[in-house]
Amino acid sequence: MAAGAVIALLVGLLTLVASGGATGSSREHCSRLWAQSHAREQMVTGRGQQVVVIGDSYSVGLGLRSPETSWPSHLPGRVHVYGFSGSGFSVHSSPCPGVSYAARAPRALTHGAALVVVEGGLNDYDQPAAAIRTGFRALVARLKGHQVLVVGPPPAPVRARAAHRVDAVLKAESARAHVRYLSMIDQSLPYLDDHLHMTPAGHVDFGNVVRRALVG
Repeated sequence: MAAGAVIALLVGLLTLVASGGATGSSREHCSRLWAQSHAREQMVTGRGQQVVVIGDSYSVGLGLRSPETSWPSHLPGRVHVYGFSGSGFSVHSSPCPGVSYAARAPRALTHGAALVVVEGGLNDYDQPAAAIRTGFRALVARLKGHQVLVVGPPPAPVRARAAHRVDAVLKAESARAHVRYLSMIDQSLPYLDDHLHMTPAGHVDFGNVVRRALVG
């Protein structure tokens, strides 16, 4: 599929989902999100070492007019995004089957990676700490042998209290696994009217914080 067609498809899907148009059966909803995920996967940015990003709607660019400008596009290297809106570390963070970070990691590593950046946690807001820990440990096991940076959730207004709880769990688990952790819990970012997803400027700010952590 041509790049222009891919972008047009993704923009349409993002608009549909962001506007609440993802209705119908759960299967149809998940199919839309998979199409969105695959389309964003085709939008590779940058040059240099292979960087793989595993994440949620922030990585996909939900709500952006140009999804390829989501925060991973500001990272150094040749960046491949494997995101899925609504997914997280825990198995039940999403109603769609097989989309937890650990479940999607093998696909993300198909072509290798010099660095794996794992971003998320906001969709684990209503999950027990034990479920987050289990998912995190399964993910780390599948990323063994790779350089990894885990980027935690920012304090999005509608989930700020839960974000602090998840951040604490991820920080502790990262220390336990000897994996580098970047907390975003103190970052003040601009959000869309849903008070959950970031504005274009928010993506720039988020991406630059991660970039500085990598090259600083």
